[in-house]
Amino acid sequence: MDRIHIQQLDGPAEHDVEIVERKGLGHPDTICDLVMEQISLALYGAYSGHCGRLFHFNCDKGLLVAGQVERRFGGGKVIEPMRLVIGDRATPVKEFDIREIAIETAKCWFREHLPEVDPDRHVTYQVELKSGSEELTGIFQETSTVALANDTSAAVGYAPLSETEQLVLEAERFLNGPEFKRRYPESGKDVKIMGVREGSRLDITAAMPLLDRYTDDEASYFEKKQEMREVLSAHLRSRLARLDEINVNLNTLDRPGRGLAGIYLSVLGTSAEDADSGEVGRGNQVNGIIALNRPRGSEAAAGKNPLSHVGKIYSVLTHLLARQIHAEIPGVEQVVVWLCSSIGDPIDKPQMASVQVRLERQAKFADVAEPIRQIMVRELERMPSLCEELAQGKYAIC
Repeated sequence: MDRIHIQQLDGPAEHDVEIVERKGLGHPDTICDLVMEQISLALYGAYSGHCGRLFHFNCDKGLLVAGQVERRFGGGKVIEPMRLVIGDRATPVKEFDIREIAIETAKCWFREHLPEVDPDRHVTYQVELKSGSEELTGIFQETSTVALANDTSAAVGYAPLSETEQLVLEAERFLNGPEFKRRYPESGKDVKIMGVREGSRLDITAAMPLLDRYTDDEASYFEKKQEMREVLSAHLRSRLARLDEINVNLNTLDRPGRGLAGIYLSVLGTSAEDADSGEVGRGNQVNGIIALNRPRGSEAAAGKNPLSHVGKIYSVLTHLLARQIHAEIPGVEQVVVWLCSSIGDPIDKPQMASVQVRLERQAKFADVAEPIRQIMVRELERMPSLCEELAQGKYAIC
């Protein structure tokens, strides 16, 4: 691999202002990403297990259409179910029914992760997985151990996460964690976190619905909301490192005195019940966040074929490479890794691999350049293993 470009970055390591977002487990966009990824893994397993080889598929065009509910103190009801549109390409075979696998996989995901949602009553399914073009399906007739790239595409990853990014991740994971849910069963899973840092102060704005069947009236809603806000604030404050101040707000659209119109109540725990639709690719990057200060690729990793679709493979690999370079090479303060494919070329031979590093004050570029190159070569050479790990669901995609 001779097209590895390594560059030293100068200038400040951190902006004065930083904005970071995370869409949690029950957010409509995250639901689409995670469900379509599970369908991708299920199809990979079905093709491999029933047919002995992989066929062309990409199920990365998912849309969750919001339904309609009637919220009430003490418990509301679903009036119109959500609709999950499962799209793009999948090669039909006689050994199994693609539609059945897609629907049953989606239902299993809802049962496991969103227990308030009954996948048989609260969701309908529209499967739009059609055959692909001859040229793209022909990629899977190649006998090489390394697949050909099915697209000309680029991805970027970076390391390490900033303190703001870590705290935004931690806020959502805490609110959706098992301990918090046991303590507050009224808390829904549609958690969204926005972190805005100015200098050493971080403002966290969290959104999380309360389930209406646990809420008796407006007063009890605001009492429980305040308690949960204080618990989250204390948890994040205990994890501050370099930041001096953190301010946490929860459900800031709420207005006392307006009844149901002034509080964030939910029947199912997700805004997809009637407030917000979801779509693959509008949510978190593969490192779990949406960081506006950082470089970001244009591809959605969720649902793509793990064997040949560089939009998935390179999205994951760039972040893995950045983390490894940062962890293994002394003196590297920050890393950004770029990979760009050329359609039809082997995926382990990108058109361009670029590494940008910011070094600690005492480090020298001449001492880190060759070790960086060695890591890049090493990881590109293990591409077949990485693709198999992706097919087994080893890496997070949002």
